[in-house]
This record gives sequence, C-alpha cells and structure tokens, in this order.
Amino acid sequence: MAEFPLTIDVQTAGVRRWEHSCSRGDQARIVTLVAGATDWKRPFLNRCFPERELRFLPLDIDGHQFETLWEQLIASDKDCEILVWGPSLPDALKRTISERKIRFWFVEDGFLRSIRPSASKTSPLSLTIDGRAPYFDCRQESDLEHLLKTYDFDADSELRERARYCIGLLLQAGVSKYNGALRRTAEEIYGKKTRKRVLVIGQVEDDASIRLGCINSLTNNDLVRLAAKEQPGAQIFYKPHPDILGRVRPAKSDPSEVSHLCHIVAEQLPLAESLRTIDHVYTITSLAGFEALLRGIPVTTAGSPFYAGWGLTDDRQENPRRGRKLSLEALFAGAYLLYPCYFDPVTGEETSFETTVATIRRQLDEPDALLDSRRAWRPLGPYGIFGWRHVLTMLLAPLVLYVGNDRDLEDFRADPIRFFRGLSDRRLRIIGRILYPFE
Repeated sequence: MAEFPLTIDVQTAGVRRWEHSCSRGDQARIVTLVAGATDWKRPFLNRCFPERELRFLPLDIDGHQFETLWEQLIASDKDCEILVWGPSLPDALKRTISERKIRFWFVEDGFLRSIRPSASKTSPLSLTIDGRAPYFDCRQESDLEHLLKTYDFDADSELRERARYCIGLLLQAGVSKYNGALRRTAEEIYGKKTRKRVLVIGQVEDDASIRLGCINSLTNNDLVRLAAKEQPGAQIFYKPHPDILGRVRPAKSDPSEVSHLCHIVAEQLPLAESLRTIDHVYTITSLAGFEALLRGIPVTTAGSPFYAGWGLTDDRQENPRRGRKLSLEALFAGAYLLYPCYFDPVTGEETSFETTVATIRRQLDEPDALLDSRRAWRPLGPYGIFGWRHVLTMLLAPLVLYVGNDRDLEDFRADPIRFFRGLSDRRLRIIGRILYPFE
C-alpha cells in the first residue's frame, strides 16, 4: 500500500500533542510517571517512548504508599510529567497534580489497534494521548473535540485529499479497530437478504466509553428495543461485543431477553464483513458507528461518541459544545490523521496511518509474521530448570479456563509469570508470585 506524500504539522492543527520525542538535551531523560498501566503494557510503552524514563505506579497504590515513595520523586523533578492509562486518576495523584500544577495526559488505544482486541494483551499499533480528557468522555472537551471544533478543514485541501485517500485505503483493506480472519461471510451468518437490515452494535456495558459517553443509563437490550420500535418490518441483527461472547468481560444484560426482536449474531465475523449488507446501524458509543459512516450507512447514536454532534449521525443525546457541521472527510482527518500516534510494532518508532493499515493487513494475511514476542528462556523462569512447573501449568490450566476464557488460557500457557503479573486483582497477583516466584 502506497504512502500518501503528505506530512501534517500537528502543532498547527490545534492538537496539544504530547511531545514524546522531546528530551532535555544532554541532561537525563524526562521522568514520566505512568498510572493505570498493567504489567503487560510496560514493554511496548518503553519501546514507543525511549526518550523518556517511564516509572510505573502500582495499580493498587494507596495514599500512604504514594506519599512515601512517589511524591518526593515528583517534587524533586520540576519537569516530571504523568501519563494516565484509563479515564481516572488515583486520588493521591490527582491531589498532587492539582497542587504542583504537573502536566499530565490521558492515554488510550487508538482507533486502529491490532488484529486482536485489547483483552488479548497484544500491543496496540496506535495510541491517543490527550491533555484535556479521554476522547470518549462527553462531559468535557478533549483535545480531539477541540480539534474538530476549531480546525479549518476547508482551507486544508491537502489534508482533505489525504483523508479521502485513506478512507478508500481502509475500506479496500477491510481493516477495522480490531480485526480477525474472515472465516464466514455475511450471507452465511445473516442469510439471504430480502428486506432492510439493521445492525445493533453491542458494547461492554460497564466500559468507560459508555459510563462517560452516555448521560442516560442504557443497556444493549434497550438499544435493541429502540431499533425494533423504530424500524418495523426490518431484519434486526444484534452483534454482542466480542469480549462478552468470549467471556472476557461480564454481560450486564441478557441477550436472550430480546431474542424475539432480533437475530443474535454469536458467530465471529469481522466488523467490515458484518457491515457489508447492513442498511442502518444503532449504537450507544461504539467506534463501529463511525466505521459504518465511512461505508455510507446511516447511524443512530444513543450516547455521545466523539463522532456524534457534527451533523453526520442521528443523535439521541445532545452535546451543546458541538454543533459544527463537518464533512465525513474532515471528521476522519481529525480523528485518524491528526489526533493519534501510530507506532511500528517491532521498533516502536512513530509511523503513519497508511503504514499501520498495511501492517494490519499483513498480519491478517500472514498471521505468524508479526506476533508479539514472548519472553526468552530464563533459568529461573516459569519453566527453565524447574521443569516440574510444566506439570503445575497443566494442573492449573483447566481452572484458568473455568474462571477466565480461551485468551486467558493461551496467555497462561505461553508465560505463567507474565499472565499472573498482568492481572488486575492483587490477590491473584500474590498467588502468582507464590506459584511462580522467579522473574
């Protein structure tokens, strides 16, 4: 896939971009505290930001621990800054940021992530780094919203041309935020098309993108009922979130309660193929709604995702800060070309949207070409000279599958130490250190 011959100056685009390439000349690297990042995220963050000295705060840090171990570090470095993975700050950190006026940014997966969901613990190929708020928090203005409100897209013909090119590239490649191999077609799952088709996009209902992106409480089942009420005579397909189907995340509403209103799509089907024969999409805040817009499909949003409020969607939640009319190319240019950072999966060097699309397509065509590397053999590792731990892993594997899912089992078998260190529950991490005490 060819690279579009254009370089965008994001500083003139209205994005308060985190200068991850900056340093202090001959001095030591800038100390950057990272909050909310699980262990498995650390290697790729270090790989992507080598100019910074990243120091990771424990996930379960308390106020006393922060004050005794970390606050002095912050006070000793006037250039210290903070990256926050996730939508919220620990209380102690929030207080220190306010008192000392420390720079901080929210970091999230970008809109082109990988061939597998984030729950699979594969490194993301893009990140959003926002100095105002997470892009999905509709309660306040993010850098992305500010960019979309203020940038003069009409005056930037080169950017619009690149956006049109990149939209075509994305659609031609059949690439989405999360991707999977095409095993079945829409016709095999949906059947022969005889009437209008409506797709309801399910989400993880306790996810921050819904909690912060939807003012009124709403479930996936509520969305199915809304679509069925407003689209009489249409075929209603309900596609639950892959993490729900894979038991990676718990479901808050039972799809069977609305099965009389829709066909529940439980089979694995890449989003691009899921949308191919669809005439209308209903979503709360899912990025799938924007990907439907790119394919010319009308979209109803029950919440307020970043792409709502610009005149392109049927919005059921008002956002008075927005209201500017944007073209599809302008919205795409802001969200996919100016706002995120893209990274090479091997070197960690910053790259482009076009290269990232080609990388994902290559991963889909050659699944073994760009797999995340696993840790090398270690004499005191999970196996190493302690070969009996092969037996321990075999004994624990059924339990991991019972309380988790197929992805958990795969990660556990590949590297038990890494698996336990990455769990969010402190009690389980302690159990892991007892069973596998050597790093």
